[in-house]
Amino acid sequence: MSSTRGKVNAQVAPRGTLELLSQLDVAALTRSARRDDLLETFRRCALAVLNTGNESDDAKAIFDAHQDFTVEVARRTRGLKLIVRNAPASAFVAGRMVEGIREHLFAVLRDIVYTATEFADLLDDPEAPSEVITDAVFQILKQARIMDPSLRPNLVVCWGGHSIERFEYDYTKEVGYHLGLRGLDICTGCGPGAMKGPMKGAVVGHTKQRISGGRYLGLSEPGIIAAEPPNPMVSHLVVLPDIEKRLEAFVRLGHAIVVFPGGVGTAEEILYVLGILTDPANDGLELPLVFTGPKESAAYFTELDRFLRTALGDDVKRFYKIIVGDAEAAGRYVAQAVRRVRSQRRQDGDAFYFNWLLQVPRAHQLPFEVNHDSVRRLRLSRDLPRHELISDLRRAFSAIVTGNVKDNGIRMIEEHGPFELAADGELISALEGLLAQFVAQGRMKLKGEYKPCYRVVPAA
Repeated sequence: MSSTRGKVNAQVAPRGTLELLSQLDVAALTRSARRDDLLETFRRCALAVLNTGNESDDAKAIFDAHQDFTVEVARRTRGLKLIVRNAPASAFVAGRMVEGIREHLFAVLRDIVYTATEFADLLDDPEAPSEVITDAVFQILKQARIMDPSLRPNLVVCWGGHSIERFEYDYTKEVGYHLGLRGLDICTGCGPGAMKGPMKGAVVGHTKQRISGGRYLGLSEPGIIAAEPPNPMVSHLVVLPDIEKRLEAFVRLGHAIVVFPGGVGTAEEILYVLGILTDPANDGLELPLVFTGPKESAAYFTELDRFLRTALGDDVKRFYKIIVGDAEAAGRYVAQAVRRVRSQRRQDGDAFYFNWLLQVPRAHQLPFEVNHDSVRRLRLSRDLPRHELISDLRRAFSAIVTGNVKDNGIRMIEEHGPFELAADGELISALEGLLAQFVAQGRMKLKGEYKPCYRVVPAA
């Protein structure tokens, strides 16, 4: 290993699921990883992982500051190794790469190469059947070895913002602690803020209960991992090929969903799951959804609830539970809800580790290519059938996420200006009100002044 001006050159051996490989496995991995498109995707994701702990959500700034970073996948007699040059020095201690970062680095390699080699046709096929997409999600999770048929349902998906106040972060830890005390594991988007806090709290709860082998799963995708590098608490990292498959992985793996205060990414996740819960095909299926935060965040949930009722109708309230200012009550409610899920899975004969019976609307599975034209074509009107409105609202929030934190989105906004979201009627004021609250409460950006990447305009 060598170091120059805060950057490091090193050779790194595998850690995690790539430690045991045959010579044919190694040949396939190294051959695939040399493809120019895959190598660039891997380089960008690897750089994000190596920046773990650096508090920035500006993907463009990260890439611009490390243009000289390179990573090469090389064969060796007993497997493979990575040769990194000009890597951030913060990823190394006493001349060795931090173990957690090394595990995450090879998890990224595993998932990017596996997805590109096994599902290349699927990723390019807009007509792919729904069941084929679901099977691809299952196979990626299976390859990552994070599903365990021997475990009873105990996985709680936690969503929330990467840019939150300290009192909100402390509350996420407290809820995580009460979940951990009740033997529940945590799955998040793997980044900072509300994605890190529940894991830290659960570790303490598990330790007090002498629970070993607790799971702290992080699910990401190549476009967002630079803005949300895996936090150090993540024990198992999986990189899905796009946001839609990442979201499907959350709802297939999880036995309950807890939502903390967040911004547009959190709103996208909420709309995704509500699109599933409101689908008549899932009537009666248990997928508990809880919104919770400290009492200081009560206004956040009031505005969120108002927006959802305005956009989707008052009856949408029956699909979620709001608990404000009581972390223990949230933990207790979720534990009870997970027991109901366990009973239903047993009664229906569904797997504990992957929710096969859940019907995910096809519109939720198809990747949305964000650009100015596609965003302008979104239909945000209460005249639409509810499932269509939910789908386009989710895509609208996904576009804002892209413009806020993804490198390609930031560059699109710099070149062509803000995205235009065309809404009508009550939706204009409801959408503007929710987004204005996110901006005022600092939920759009970790540091610095936020310049909106969008504007809401009346529909033609």
